[in-house]
Amino acid sequence: MIRRILTVGGFTLLSRVTGFARDILLAAVLGAGPVADAFFVALRLPNHFRAIFAEGAFNAAFVPAYARLRTQDGAVRAGLFTDRIFTLLLASQIFLLAVALLFTPAVIGLLAPGFSDDPVRYGLAVDLTRITFPYLLLVTLVTLYGGILNALQRFAAAAAAPILLNISMIVALMLAAFFPTAGHAAAWGVLIAGVLEFLLVAGDAWRRDVLATFRWPQLDQDVRRFFRALGPAVVGSAGVQLALFADTIIASFLATGAVSSLYYADRINQLPIGVIGIAAGTVILPEMARRFAAGDEKGALHAQNRAVEFTLLLSIPCVAAFFVVPELIMRALFMRGAFTAADAVASGQTLTAYAFGLLPFVLIRSTVATFFARGDTATPVKAALIAAAVNIGFKILLMGPLAQVGLALATSIGAWINLLLVIWFAHRAGLITIDERLRTSALKLAATGVVLGLVLWLCKAPVARLFANWDRFRDESTLGVLVAIAAVLYGAAVIGLFGRRWLTSFKARSRT
Repeated sequence: MIRRILTVGGFTLLSRVTGFARDILLAAVLGAGPVADAFFVALRLPNHFRAIFAEGAFNAAFVPAYARLRTQDGAVRAGLFTDRIFTLLLASQIFLLAVALLFTPAVIGLLAPGFSDDPVRYGLAVDLTRITFPYLLLVTLVTLYGGILNALQRFAAAAAAPILLNISMIVALMLAAFFPTAGHAAAWGVLIAGVLEFLLVAGDAWRRDVLATFRWPQLDQDVRRFFRALGPAVVGSAGVQLALFADTIIASFLATGAVSSLYYADRINQLPIGVIGIAAGTVILPEMARRFAAGDEKGALHAQNRAVEFTLLLSIPCVAAFFVVPELIMRALFMRGAFTAADAVASGQTLTAYAFGLLPFVLIRSTVATFFARGDTATPVKAALIAAAVNIGFKILLMGPLAQVGLALATSIGAWINLLLVIWFAHRAGLITIDERLRTSALKLAATGVVLGLVLWLCKAPVARLFANWDRFRDESTLGVLVAIAAVLYGAAVIGLFGRRWLTSFKARSRT
């Protein structure tokens, strides 16, 4: 299982690296001005719907259902189920696309009402959204095929697909001179990426002989059971995305650049979430579903504990770095071209606010798996909706004094509420077991993280002075040295506290 987490995490890391290259180019070409704000709104709209209907709700309902059918009833019945879901999914996405393209101005007026008083940003947002929105249809099909492959313990193609988005946008931005604006270039890069991602994942499904085909849908027992799980999952995902919609709506009323600061900070925050949290959740969901279908509940809960433990091991250093050197991270990665020092300060402060919620961000996918793997998508909805309400309430309270930093801090507060409620619901129902090893490891890792943060804080000024006279790569070199110091210290501390045998146990489980 750990080997599969590392496979997904490795491709996700490559995706994030190419994503950083893309964002560096975006920052240099677009900066944090009106064109950037318009593009990021246009990018968020299909991504919001993707998170609601595709990656969030769909995976939660489809992967356990497909894994159960494949394990208990064989490939033929699982394939029949897939064909019917594919037909329904495609029809619904075509309808949604038609509605979105027809009513794009109204949608932008709802999503970013603050743009209504700014004809430049509003007009650009409408134009760019009409280019990016078809990406939703394509990436939804990518999610379907990715879910099938994940249930078959095949993770590489789906994990690698987002790399194509980054490469496509980079190429498009390099050709920005041939487009009306750089925002138009980036938007076309998004759409082209959707086609490439679909071809990659569908091709892998075809090689595995699990490519879905059109079949007249019938509401048989399997399809009805899927929709019973999908309904609550959609509601839960919609609640989470409603909070993110609130970010965009509120930020559109703030000073120019607020939307962009949220975007750049969130991109850094998403690195550990994607590489660690989502990778672990992607692997643990079909693993637990398969074990539950086979009657191995003890094995499923043990796998969940080890996934959480491994997630904590990898994410603690990121928490320390985001708290101690957020502005340095932003300067080193993005401060060039149109991205200024002031933009780095605003984005760094926003990243610090996101850091408060990084642990629940990375842990939630592995935690809710205990419900989703059993086909229970309703219980996590309660936690998600309560957390979303708290999140939005704090956004309204904090937007005035803290601007976009308050929006990020509210998101972190909501993430903690969500995680704690999920754990409480699972514990009350006897669906989760936090074993002694996990409790001990969590305490040791927390202590290590505090020490690591203190060392980074003590070292950042002396290291910065070493490169103070450099005209180029000053921030990049400072960050690189601090990362090296942190890596050596954290590695030594983990070995000292846990011993080599503890680390070897993960290596041994990577073969399972």
